[in-house]
Parts: sequence; C-alpha cells; structure tokens
Amino acid sequence: MRILVVGAGAIDGYFGGRMLQAGKDITFLVRPRRAQELASAGLVIKSPNGDVTLTNPPTVQANAIRDPFDLVLLSCKAYDLDDAIKSFAPAVGPATSIIPLLNGMLHLDALDKRFGRERVLSGLCAIAVTLNASREVVQLAPMQSLTFGERDGTSSDRIRAISEMLQSVSGARASDYVMLDMWEKWVFLASIAASTCLMRAPVGMILASPGGKDFLLGILDECRAVATAEGFPPRPEAMQRTTAMLTAEGSPMTASMFRDIQAGMPVEADHVVGDLIARGNAAKVPVPRLRTAYTHLKAYEKQRG
Repeated sequence: MRILVVGAGAIDGYFGGRMLQAGKDITFLVRPRRAQELASAGLVIKSPNGDVTLTNPPTVQANAIRDPFDLVLLSCKAYDLDDAIKSFAPAVGPATSIIPLLNGMLHLDALDKRFGRERVLSGLCAIAVTLNASREVVQLAPMQSLTFGERDGTSSDRIRAISEMLQSVSGARASDYVMLDMWEKWVFLASIAASTCLMRAPVGMILASPGGKDFLLGILDECRAVATAEGFPPRPEAMQRTTAMLTAEGSPMTASMFRDIQAGMPVEADHVVGDLIARGNAAKVPVPRLRTAYTHLKAYEKQRG
C-alpha cells in the first residue's frame, strides 16, 4: 500500500514517521523548505514512546506527483484545507482512500465535493505533539490514538487493509462508530476551545471565578444538544470524561485554539465553533454561550487582519 502523508509537521510527521519506521511505503508531501530540512537532518521524533531519526525520508512536492497513491493521510488545519486539497489532488485516483484527521465536520463536505464521498473515510486522532525550534517532532505525553473507519459504520476490505498497515502504530484502530467518535471529540474540543478562548484562561482559573463552573457546563450542554439533534448523542462515558476534565479544580488545561490566539496565529473559528452554531440554528437548538464565544473569535480574526 502506497501512502501519501500530507505534510511532515507535528501530527503528520509523527504518525507518518512511525509508519516509515515500521517499514511502510510512506511518502511525505512537503514544500521545498521542509524537503531540505528532512534531507539534511532527517525526520527526528522525540517521544516518551521512543526516539527515532529517520534519515532522508521519501518526499515529494505537489508539482512532482505523477501517479495515484492508495491512501492519503491528511491532518492540516481547517484554514489550510483548500490549499492542501490542491496540493494532493494529483495523488487521488479511482481507488484512492483519504483519511482526514481534522476537527469538526465541515472538511468532509469539502473533500466529498472535490473527490467524491466514496473516497473519503472518517478519522480523528488524539496526541500532544509539536515541532520544536529545531524542527523536530516532539511528543509531549505518551498517550496517542488514531481512529478511522467507514462513515456508514460498515466493515470493508479497505478498512481491513488499512488496519493491517497501521497495526504497527500504537493507538491506531478501526471503529464501527467513527462518526460518533468524531462528534464526541468535537463536543469536547468546542467546549474547551469556546470556554478558554472567551475567558482567556485555563480551566482551573475559570472554575475558580464566580459562575465559572456553570459557564463551562453550560457550554458543554449546548455542544451536546447540537450533537444530539444531529443524531449523534455522546455516550455517557464520553460525557463523563469531558465533564471531569472541565471541572478539575486547578487544571492548567487550555485548548490549542487558545494557545494560537496567544501566539497571534490563525484559528479554526468557523470549523470548530461556527459550524456548531449553524447546525444548532438549523435544529432550533439555542446556543447563546457558543454565539458569544464565536463573536469573540471573529473579532480576534479581524484584529489579525
């Protein structure tokens, strides 16, 4: 199975690197600067699960793709999706499958429109990973997961083939409920992103403020209500996990979106929060807290210009 990993940054560099380390046929789609970095220093992964330096990993640039790949692994930010689609489009043939690891659901519509729904699987990941100043992939905690599956919940030959290919990656698994898995992650992510971005504070500080706990749980309830109206009510165990994280006293937890705001970076306001509001509107689910958070995020975007 020939696999194209779009990018060689944090998430894509980690999972692609682990597959390459296991001897899989991996090619990284990168820009010229990253290609030079990988050619000179290799793909360096520093991780509690084991360090590795992969010398001269296979790379390709968009204008040099000549043949389709069997699988495309996509983990870009939502605001980079259009450019990413243009870059890997030549790699998509009649039998190509795409596993997107983006947050929310809007990206599925964009990928379906460009490549056809039959080529687009569902997927999500959970991993704390970043690129350091030396452009090395640094995993910050040992926990990791990569979940994928058919969007209708059925088993298939291609899912079995991908599962066999990914069995060397710790935490990788096929799911018969991958769309529900995605919704549960979205409920958690939107809750913590809307809360910590709006309050410009970690969970513990919000909890320690007057009305903080009610606000956090109110945001969570709005996100859960939208998911339920869409036909994907979060399972009790997922709600228990999320509630526990949002009510942990002294917690330093923030959303990556909050950290992006601190760094003056772009944010996924429309993809993570705005789309939930749009779905709430369609289902007549009131989401006043989400609306306030979204206004804050859009005002931030305007300040950035």
